[in-house]
Order: sequence, then C-alpha cells, then structure tokens
Amino acid sequence: MAEAPAKRVTDIGPPDHKKFLPPIILKNYGQWKYHEIPRQGVLVHTAESGDKLYSVRAASPRLIAIETIRLFADLADKYSGGYLRWTSRNNVEFLVSDPKNVDPLIADLTKAGYPIGGMGNSISNIVHTQGWVHCHSAATDASGIVKAVMDDLFPHFAEMKLPGKLRVALACCLNMCGAVHCSDIAILGIHRHSPNIKHTSVKAMCEIPSVVAACPTAAIRPATVDGNPSVEVLEENCMYCANCYTVCPAMPLADPDTDGVSIWVGGKVSNARSEPRFSKLAVPFLPNNPPRWPEVVNTVHKIVEVWAANAHKYERMGDWIERIGWPRFFKLTGLEFTKQHIDDFKHAGLSFKRSTHVRFDQE
Repeated sequence: MAEAPAKRVTDIGPPDHKKFLPPIILKNYGQWKYHEIPRQGVLVHTAESGDKLYSVRAASPRLIAIETIRLFADLADKYSGGYLRWTSRNNVEFLVSDPKNVDPLIADLTKAGYPIGGMGNSISNIVHTQGWVHCHSAATDASGIVKAVMDDLFPHFAEMKLPGKLRVALACCLNMCGAVHCSDIAILGIHRHSPNIKHTSVKAMCEIPSVVAACPTAAIRPATVDGNPSVEVLEENCMYCANCYTVCPAMPLADPDTDGVSIWVGGKVSNARSEPRFSKLAVPFLPNNPPRWPEVVNTVHKIVEVWAANAHKYERMGDWIERIGWPRFFKLTGLEFTKQHIDDFKHAGLSFKRSTHVRFDQE
C-alpha cells in the first residue's frame, strides 16, 4: 500500500527576519551602543562588543531596471557579503562589516552614477506613488516630478548643511499611497471635478450597487438616464478620490485640462523635540506642466531655501512654522493665502489632533 502523502502546511506565516540579517547584526542583536555619521552617506553603528557595522547609502530611484538590481547585487557580493537593503524612502544601503571595503564600494557606486548621501541633516530620496506609469486614478505623474525636484535639490542630498532632516513625499492623488500626510514637504496631485459618467456604458461595464457602495462620502446614487440604468454624482459631496472609477470604468475622473498639483508642508512622523504632526496646505493648485514641472520645482525650491535660511539647528519644517507662525511663513515664502487654506471641517479638532505624546505647552 502506498504511503499517504504528507499533509501540506499552508499557514506558515512570514519567514523569520533573522534569517536575512548579516552575521554581525545577529552577533550583536539588541546590544548596539551608539551610531554616528563620519561622512555623508556612511552610518556607523558600534556595538557593546566593539564591532562596527557600516551602512553605505546610495541614491536609488523607486522604479529601477533589472540591470540596476544586478549591479547592486554584484556590489553587495563584492563588498558586503551579499547583504544590502532598501530604506523606506527607496535608497539602497550596503551593510558593510569590513571598513576596508567602504571606500572601494563608494568609488564603484560613484563611477556607476549612484552618489552616496541622504543621511543626517539632508534630504533623503522622495518617496512617491505610481503616477502615470501605472495608477489609473493619478492626477499627476510621480516619477517625472520626483526626478525634476530631486535634480534641483540634489546638493542637499550630497551635503549635510540643512538645519535638520528634510523629508519630501509625492502622491499622485488624494488616495495617497505615499507619505504626504506626514512629510516636511508634500506634493499631492489633485482632481478638480467629479467623474465624467458615460451613461450608455454603465450598465455593461459596472455593477451599480458596488459603485454606490464604493463612494466614501455617499456622493453616488442610482439614476435612470435616457431610459438606461445609471448613476448620478452629488458634486458637493464628491471628494474626487476615483474610488468609483476603480469599480466602474465608465466613470473616468482624470482630466488633463483641470488636474494639477498642490503643495503641503509641516508634517513629520518623528517625535523628537515635538509630537508628530500632519502636513498642512501651502499651495492649493499648480498646473501639470511636464516634462519638468517648473512651477512645482520653483515652489518647492523656494520653501526649502527659506526654511534653510531661517530655521534653528535641528528644527524641522513644521517646528519652524510653529515657531514663526503661519502669517510669517506666507510672507517669507511669498506664497499667496487663499480661501482654500481655511480649514472649515468642523470635526478636524476631534479627528486630526490625536497623539499619545506629552506636549510641552501643557506644562
């Protein structure tokens, strides 16, 4: 009689993360004493045992070719025992245990066109969403704007001359796959009108109850148009999120004539020196002007330079604005204050202001 096959194990969960750690990290796990940045792009962690781990960070875009991945893998095999990682902002870091390999690694990265940097008081890579490359609800591009902005701000990536860390994010629509709610400067693509409903196609392409249920603000309801079952949108309730288009291709939202970009400032995740905070509106609308988006680049550049010239040491963008006040922020940057800056959401104080951190002004 044939033996019964072994029972297949399916619910095994994620693999143990320690399987992927370099030996030096496993050896000193939980026993790291301090870290320092001896030069831009190199972070040194020192353990209680005296062991040192060198993290070498190189610039890397979010979307990279397979040739680039192979290059990084070859460099990791050559200099860091095959160990590397990507940061949350998509820069690549090589985890080097032998200090003799740091300079040759940096030389090879630089020769291949990947400069090191992004540590300490500098700008790291811009975390961003899909944009026109992939996303069906994008109001602007992601990779194109990020390339243009980073080309302009690159000196702040290679140096540590800013007052504090600068984190920039981009989301191509308000569904916000990126970190625009909590970055020093956020670039957010915006739609400015409700979906253009193709009523003759709704019945064939969409399930009307699913479309109605997909709307987070209850702006969609069933309707009969020219004798055909369809839907209608309450314009005053629509938040232009494109959730409806996700389940109903007959409700496209993107419009090259009216879509554009907004700029937000002052957000952060860190709780150093002040609690985390959300980004707030700085510029309600800038036009989509590919391929270099000069209006967006110039606006971001102006905000960065004004902050860099006026902030105290280690003062993040939001902390600086909190100190000087929003009227002075608009005066220094030359940005126009409009009615769009007035937050009239009556529950904002209850829903947006939530933190477990003790505030200094409560003392």
